[in-house]
Amino acid sequence: MQTIPFLRKSGEAPFTDRGIKKAGQLLKPWSGDEVRGVAIAGAPLSKTSISHSGAHLTPQTIRAMMHSFSTYSIEEESDLWDHNITDFGDIEMHVTDLFTSQSRIHSVLKDIGAQHSEACVVTLGGDHSVSAAAIKAFQETKGRVGIIQFDAHFDLRNTEDGGPSNGTPFRQLIENGVITGDQLVQIGIRDFSNGKLYHDYAKEHGVTVHTMGDVKRNGLLSLLQKSVDQLKQTTENIYISLDMDVLDQAFAPGCPAIGPGGLDSDSLIEGIQYLAKEPSVKGMDIVEIDPTLDFRNMTSRLAAYIIIQFTLFYSGRKGGL
Repeated sequence: MQTIPFLRKSGEAPFTDRGIKKAGQLLKPWSGDEVRGVAIAGAPLSKTSISHSGAHLTPQTIRAMMHSFSTYSIEEESDLWDHNITDFGDIEMHVTDLFTSQSRIHSVLKDIGAQHSEACVVTLGGDHSVSAAAIKAFQETKGRVGIIQFDAHFDLRNTEDGGPSNGTPFRQLIENGVITGDQLVQIGIRDFSNGKLYHDYAKEHGVTVHTMGDVKRNGLLSLLQKSVDQLKQTTENIYISLDMDVLDQAFAPGCPAIGPGGLDSDSLIEGIQYLAKEPSVKGMDIVEIDPTLDFRNMTSRLAAYIIIQFTLFYSGRKGGL
């Protein structure tokens, strides 16, 4: 067989990539078998955003950004190559009916939770409206849920003015009787980003609110430890709802509601690592990224990195992957 020096075969990795396993290769389409460990499911809904959002493009963008990273953690001296992340694919949204789309998110995630009780599903939004359906499904399959919400905003708007939008998910959960306020801990609520009306609502319903000022004074890890201990007093199951706009605009330019004064990416990553090791954490969503607004996919790239870090520390649990 004839060969030509320096001619790479079609489909062959470039020299610089040979021997490097990509984290995107960890994503394995669901085979139909029972799933254990970390899994992802896309909920590409953004028509329920208060402002314009292309968040329906986010699940596929995050998947693509997984290929930006290797499977090897030099910090932990551990390779994730043998730890697959099951990819359930994307939930099909209705073209015009937003209520049907939200109902489908609930139905699909409830089916996944019922059929795969040992799976820890990371739902990829979409805007934050998807969390109401996701958390309802989580509680119906796993029991009483404690929620740690990373967010710059309360997301406690009423539904009368604009329906179930990305500003209403946690009020929906409270007013529909899915949760009570004491099941919700909000972290990273930002100055001059919310109205007094929603702060009053949070206090009236017993929601625990930790502002960015609290984070700076006490440290994120200290607040997370306190939050986990608090929630575990009344529940065995904790769900993380990560709105990426909890980050400062310098670290998350692809969020529709960017602003100054938020978390830095190192702090958030450290917080997710801590929560991934906590046995009571059994589900998560990542929401509010608009790839059409992003710069070099910085925000989606960070979300992909968070999934990889979560998988690494989740796999270290006793009885993990």
